[in-house]
Amino acid sequence: MKKEKELKEETSEEKPLDQDEKKEKKKEVDSHIEKLKKEVAMWKDKAYRTAADCDNLRKSYEKDHENLLKYRAMGFIEKLLPALDSFNMSLMVKPEDPKIQNYVKGFEMIYRQILTALEQEGVKQIAPKAGEKFNPDMMQAIDIKPGKENDLVVETYSNGYLLKDRLVRPAMVVVSKVMDIKDDESIE
Repeated sequence: MKKEKELKEETSEEKPLDQDEKKEKKKEVDSHIEKLKKEVAMWKDKAYRTAADCDNLRKSYEKDHENLLKYRAMGFIEKLLPALDSFNMSLMVKPEDPKIQNYVKGFEMIYRQILTALEQEGVKQIAPKAGEKFNPDMMQAIDIKPGKENDLVVETYSNGYLLKDRLVRPAMVVVSKVMDIKDDESIE
């Protein structure tokens, strides 16, 4: 009861606000409400931006993870290629001895098995043939020889390799070039 009396006394002691004071009070309240609305909008915007950043980061991590899994064998394949090249070069020599020819046939079979295993992991061999058009995306010209047309493969020194859609190593080729008399003089 005592509290109710105190409350009534306090309210009765306050003077009723006149019109100007009411308007001023209303302006203050409206101003405060606008300030709070702007602050809410700012925090809402920050929350949306943070959520979008988190989503983009998650997508980026997922893509990086996919690429990591997709190209996980890249380092191993790069280390294997010199041995594969040596194996291929040794198979190019055709021996005359029938006993050695049988060994070579066995080695050719092993070489094909290695290539098949690599193909199953997504490795494709780039083996340009003589007369093919030079493709700078898949081949590297290491020499030029005179020819009837420009940019034709004359000879392949080593095969190139792709892992899925990524170039592991370009094919090393000799390319043809139509030589002018001026070009011949500058070479000598």
